[in-house]
Amino acid sequence: QVQLVESGGGLVQAGGSLRLSCAASGSIFRINAMGWYRQAPGKQRELVASITSGGSTIYADSVKGRFTISKDNAKNTVYLQMNSLHPEDTAVYYCNAVKTLVGTLEYDYWGQGTQVTVSS
Repeated sequence: QVQLVESGGGLVQAGGSLRLSCAASGSIFRINAMGWYRQAPGKQRELVASITSGGSTIYADSVKGRFTISKDNAKNTVYLQMNSLHPEDTAVYYCNAVKTLVGTLEYDYWGQGTQVTVSS
């Protein structure tokens, strides 16, 4: 089992910044990638950014140039630095970890979510 605990959400004005943190604990070996997803009311959950164990990153087009994902292996923590926030960034942000169970079988773990609200 992998436990993911998010922190750092809150209320910010448009143009402001927030940094989300996600600390992983438990059976964290063989985690291939960690990332952040978000879900706004009435919308599907979408990928925001992810980072592999090797450090490769991908971003949603809507956040490129504004958000940065990073990780601290010593702390088993992934961060999402969010700058130039827009009201449309308002959502519940979820931390995700993808772990290899056996062979090519992978399993997704999720955090409880943290609310980010951007006021106009």
